[in-house]
Amino acid sequence: MELTWHGHSCWHVQVDDTSLLIDPFFDNPHTDTDPEELDPDYVLLTHGHADHIGDVDRYEGTTLVATPELVEYCRDEFGEYDAVGGMGMNLGGTVECGDAYVTMHRADHSNGIETSYGTSAGMPAGFVVSDTKPTQMSDEESTTFYHAGDTGLMTEMRDVIGPFLEPDAAALPIGDHFTMGPMQAAIAVDWLDVDHAFPMHYDTFPPIEVDTDEFVNEVAATGSDAEVHVLAGDETFEL
Repeated sequence: MELTWHGHSCWHVQVDDTSLLIDPFFDNPHTDTDPEELDPDYVLLTHGHADHIGDVDRYEGTTLVATPELVEYCRDEFGEYDAVGGMGMNLGGTVECGDAYVTMHRADHSNGIETSYGTSAGMPAGFVVSDTKPTQMSDEESTTFYHAGDTGLMTEMRDVIGPFLEPDAAALPIGDHFTMGPMQAAIAVDWLDVDHAFPMHYDTFPPIEVDTDEFVNEVAATGSDAEVHVLAGDETFEL
C-alpha cells in the first residue's frame, strides 16, 4: 500500500492495482500537483465542506465512495458519477473497491455543504482502507490505513477502530480550531495503537497553522510506540 499526502486532508492511496483518492482539495500550500495528473479509480469523500470536495469536479465519471446525500449533491452540481452500490454507502458499512476494502466510520464534525447550514450531506465520516476484508479474526498479514476525516477525539477510536479494524497507520487532523489539535490527536494515536501516524489538516489557512513538533512531542508523551511521519507535500510513504 502506498500513501501519498497532497496537503490538507487529500491522500492518494494505491492498493495493488487500485487507486483511491480521498478528499480531493489541491488549493493548499503543501502540494504542487495538478489534480488532473491523477486518474483515480475511486474518489472517497469524508464530508461536504469545500476544503474536502473542492476538486471533485475534476474526476467526473469516477466512482464515488460517500454518503448517499453527498453522492447526489455531487451528481447535481458537478456531473455524472458512478457510486459504490449505485447510490453510495453509510456509516458502519464496508465496500469492496477493486483490490481494496473501504469501511466508513463516524467522524465527529459538521457537514453542511460549503459550510452552510442550508444543505446537509449526511453524517461526516472517516475511512478505513484495507487490502483484506475486515473480520473479527485478527489478521497480521493485512495492511490497513485509517483516514480519520475532520473529527474530534472519539472513544470509538479506542473501543472499535483500534481493536477491531486494527489500522497499521493513521492520518489525523492536528490543526485545532475546527478539529483535534496536537494533544488530542496524540491521544488518538495511542488509542488506535498504530505503528505509523501522519498529521494532516494543518497550515492551509491561519486558524489551523500549527507547529508539527507539538504533535511529535505529544505522541511521545502518551508513551505510544508509533512513529510519526511529517510528510512533505506530495511525498509518498510505502506501508
